Amino acid sequence: MNVRIFIIVLVFCFVHQAYAQHISYSFMAPNAVHHEAVITVLAEGIDTTPAVFRMSRSSPGRYATHEFGKNVYDVKADDGKGHTLVVVKTDAEVYTVPKHRGRVRLTYTLYGNYADGTYAGIDATNYHLNMPATFMWLKGYDNALITVHFDVPLKWKIATQLTPTSDPNTFTAPGLQLFMDAPVKIGRLLFSEWNEANGDKQFRFRLALEADATQAGADSLARQLKKIVETEKKVFGEFPDYDWGMYTFIASINPYVHGDGMEHRNSTMISLPVDFTEINNLYGVFSHEFFHCWNVERIRPKTIEPFNFEKSNMCDGLWLAEGFTRYYDQLILVRAGLAKPESFIQKAAGLINAKDNTPGGKYYSPIENSQRAVYADASVAIDKNNYPNMYTSYYAYGGAIALALDLELRSRFHKTLDDYMRLLWVRYGKTEIAYTMEGLQEALAAISNEAYAADFFDHYIFGHKRIEYALLLQQMGYTLERQDAGKAWIGDISKRRNGDTLAGLKLTSNTVVNTPLYRAGLDVDDVILQLDNKTIMQDTDITNVLASHKPGDMLGITFRHHVTTRHTTITADENPDFVIKPMEEKGKKITDNQADARKGWLGQ
Repeated sequence: MNVRIFIIVLVFCFVHQAYAQHISYSFMAPNAVHHEAVITVLAEGIDTTPAVFRMSRSSPGRYATHEFGKNVYDVKADDGKGHTLVVVKTDAEVYTVPKHRGRVRLTYTLYGNYADGTYAGIDATNYHLNMPATFMWLKGYDNALITVHFDVPLKWKIATQLTPTSDPNTFTAPGLQLFMDAPVKIGRLLFSEWNEANGDKQFRFRLALEADATQAGADSLARQLKKIVETEKKVFGEFPDYDWGMYTFIASINPYVHGDGMEHRNSTMISLPVDFTEINNLYGVFSHEFFHCWNVERIRPKTIEPFNFEKSNMCDGLWLAEGFTRYYDQLILVRAGLAKPESFIQKAAGLINAKDNTPGGKYYSPIENSQRAVYADASVAIDKNNYPNMYTSYYAYGGAIALALDLELRSRFHKTLDDYMRLLWVRYGKTEIAYTMEGLQEALAAISNEAYAADFFDHYIFGHKRIEYALLLQQMGYTLERQDAGKAWIGDISKRRNGDTLAGLKLTSNTVVNTPLYRAGLDVDDVILQLDNKTIMQDTDITNVLASHKPGDMLGITFRHHVTTRHTTITADENPDFVIKPMEEKGKKITDNQADARKGWLGQ
């Protein structure tokens, strides 16, 4: 234990003695083979008013509501000295102990069989724990000292950003917010570490890897992460002042997890459902989540402060928190030499298509799309919604805004998006003062001018004006072209073979407003039977029919809606999606200014 941590633990002990309020957890999984854990929470020194324990309904890094309480059962209570206490289930995820003498021990069984960044995975081979999905908490005691002990098999190791103690299986947290923001991975982990200088300080970075890999493989991945870490530091000029002086990449890379990446204040929980040998194309998730230790963990929108574990916070700033991070994740890989520029350019085209060619990007602002995250972020509802026509992911939409702003700052003000992010870091990240939209606009004005910043926010943040990407890309030596210029297209068909008929393709999502399918009156669950008098058996049949047509052609289409077969005409359009190509591919020679601008942008 280093001197800093020792002092912090002493302070915690002093607080414990001074206020005599302590929440301690015990985690064990005697039935891990069936994905069950037994968890005990002991609350000491609390008021004698009814003690309200609850499971969370939201989680740091997630923006929608999650019903973690559904996995809790067999709840019992006593006073920790053998005397049973009455516990009443007062809501779906809430358990109340009405009478006690200031000491309550609650025990419950937790089922966890979904290992990713949001939920809990309990297995005979490992424990994969997101804290809100795992631990009940006592309402009204957010600042009480928390201790947690894990009962684990021999030779298993624990990876977490919680504060270690002299016992390798016991950790502490100074309160609920940090406790819930500290994922835990337990199993046969491989660790690889390195140090980075940050001014006069040294920070420790480590990879905690669960994979079918060797130590040499873990060390090799850590060397690639080191490149990402050092490249992202250049954007902001420095690392955050990590609590306890350490940052941890917790990574499960195996076919038995679910794909996810979740940011936390001093760590990230990454789960990739692939064999470890396939990691070379998946560095983007590490780049994305590490960027978050600045952007969103410390540069935070005011609308998610403080974090509410009882419901999701509606946030207006996810276009920047997630979208700008999405813009940078692949760009960082290019700058770090881990990806080729073409991969970023291809991704940039996808961002442009999200802004220009989706209803959410064309008709709604990034703020409105951010606010809809409470219903879109990994949130599942039984009834279908119309999100294809009123929502575009704030990841892609915000990334498109970042792309435009970066190119505009470079061409008009000899500044970059890096300059903007660095200023946000100084104003809102280091100070940990949550930002507002007005604050973001003021920061943009500081590196451009007030008129430009006002117009940019009015048009593109509070509004949804179209952006002239072609002109911006031209200055970097790229062209913006239609993906399938001159070819007939009737819409992107989310489809599967309709198993109830001998022919037909069933539309499995809403058709997009103003596409040929939408205008022709087809929508979700309709089955396309014929197109241009040709029987449709599979998606390639549609492609073959359209190959002999051009935009503007009218084709007959037969489809079934419920039990009714209908026939109408559909007018083909041109696919609106864009691709970005270097001017050199078109036989054009770029100027020295374009070459320099491109090199400055991509870092190579």
